[in-house]
Amino acid sequence: MEVREVAKVYPGGVHALDRVSLRVEPGEFVGIVGPSGSGKSTLLHIMGTLERATGGTVLLSGHDVGDLPDRRLSAVRGRLLGFVFQQCYLTAGLTAVENVCTGLMYAGVAASRRRSLALAALDRVGLAARIGHRPHEMSGGERQRVAIARALVHEPALILADEPTGALDGANGAGVLALLRRLNEEGTTIAVITHDREIAAELPRRVEVRDGRIVSDVRQPAGSTA
Repeated sequence: MEVREVAKVYPGGVHALDRVSLRVEPGEFVGIVGPSGSGKSTLLHIMGTLERATGGTVLLSGHDVGDLPDRRLSAVRGRLLGFVFQQCYLTAGLTAVENVCTGLMYAGVAASRRRSLALAALDRVGLAARIGHRPHEMSGGERQRVAIARALVHEPALILADEPTGALDGANGAGVLALLRRLNEEGTTIAVITHDREIAAELPRRVEVRDGRIVSDVRQPAGSTA
């Protein structure tokens, strides 16, 4: 994923992003940190093709997505990206495995393959024993793990997580962060949006956004948690 000189201007002349450039390499775990209103969530939405940039270039797996029609863009998004949000957005009437299967539907995976892949993803996030539970039967941390399983089930090129621990208590938040770290160690590329500097400090790369611009981009030496 790469954005080059990306700008985003909302109606009324509000500049959310101002010539931002960022490249996320395969296998990285990047924390994008900044205060409320800094532009970090707008950056994630543009990286995830959920919003179109006002100017600049957005590259996904080397392909410029800026001029793709909406239908083609949705197909590319469903195949190459996975999303985790602060709110899990699970469907209340569906079981954990059924919720994860929805991620495969949007990725265009054949119905005959969805359940087995969903079961494997839930096992990967430690929920093999909860596959038949509905959201109201699970804790907040378990619901977020289902959301993470849904995001990774189709092996996307990049998972984008927007404040994934923001609605959780300390213990559940730490568990979700530990899970994301393990998934990254297994090869999943992840970018996390957070306002929590303690979380960002634990990640191998920290990108700080302020007033719509990147003001620092720091990579830590392997094994460091400075």
